[in-house]
Amino acid sequence: MTTSTRGAAKAPAVLVLEDGRIFRGRAYGAVGETFGEAVFSTGMTGYQETLTDPSYHRQVVVMTAPHVGNTGVNDEDPESSRIWVSGYVVRDPARVPSNWRSRRTLDEELVKQGVVGISGIDTRALTRHLRERGAMRVGIFSGESWVGIRDEALLAKVRSQPEMKGANLSAEVATKETYVVPAIGEKRFTVAAVDLGIKGMTPHRMAERGIEVHVLPATATVEDVYAVDPDGVFFSNGPGDPATADGPVAVMQGVLERRTPLFGICFGNQILGRALGFGTYKLAYGHRGINQPVQDRTTGKVEVTAHNHGFAVDAPLDKVSETPYGRAEVSHVCLNDQVVEGLQLLDQPAFSVQYHPEAAAGPHDAAYLFDRFVSLMEAERA
Repeated sequence: MTTSTRGAAKAPAVLVLEDGRIFRGRAYGAVGETFGEAVFSTGMTGYQETLTDPSYHRQVVVMTAPHVGNTGVNDEDPESSRIWVSGYVVRDPARVPSNWRSRRTLDEELVKQGVVGISGIDTRALTRHLRERGAMRVGIFSGESWVGIRDEALLAKVRSQPEMKGANLSAEVATKETYVVPAIGEKRFTVAAVDLGIKGMTPHRMAERGIEVHVLPATATVEDVYAVDPDGVFFSNGPGDPATADGPVAVMQGVLERRTPLFGICFGNQILGRALGFGTYKLAYGHRGINQPVQDRTTGKVEVTAHNHGFAVDAPLDKVSETPYGRAEVSHVCLNDQVVEGLQLLDQPAFSVQYHPEAAAGPHDAAYLFDRFVSLMEAERA
């Protein structure tokens, strides 16, 4: 990514997809060039949490909601220390934010952090194109320096970029050093959380339940996990292709061998799938937004949930599977397309979900899953 932090107002910009489709608009955020995988998010709110979600590393996010930035940017809602998206696409950016917590405009924050974006394009047409053709590589080129450059030259730059399939990205976004999030109130349990791209709200949700969370780097070993004497182990969300995550898979298998209560979300769900012997695959355009219907098959309840994933677990929906760690079944399923959204072991305390129960941003329908994790640790202690 090459950027300039000078004002981008009214500078020309062009978005080039790897299949040759081109959209022309105006610069938004920093001026320069950027590349990534083009994906769309259907959330109408919570853009600040989306931007700072490490799972969006190396992705250019297209917002399907036409009006973005109306609440500005505050200092309370980020899910990590920085914006992780590699590019941002909006149709109609707000000119003036209006919110009592706002400290600066979204455009100013994008410029400050060097995030190249584009505005004034038909995001509905772009979203329909990605739904029909699938997520693909994209480049955004903004500023006067790109005026007159042939479209073929820009397309060649896009096609020279690496694809998301086969990308091993967790270590690029995870913490480098272990840190501790203390329990809120009385400490009840200790959890070792393997950071594959963790969002800030996740350890907070556990801390609210009396859990002291030790957040470990993505490169943590089984010995590192058990050095904190955990009552439970957690595997977080994160970016990239789960087929490349051999290290975290081996660590999870070590946890399963010890029968320690285990909970995983998003990338952690895919890691559990691989640890149990299931495969993973890339979705055509993924699930990204805060309005996805998922059924908890253990209760029959349908939840409105927050998603951000482009890969999924390939596990049978219609039967219980035998694995090296006991029987396993699909516990949650997306009602839109029958994608596996959760797994659970029937013979030991381990489960995972593909979506985001910490719900930042989004609905809180799935917050009970943290209570389910607590119940597993309570039962194991008893």
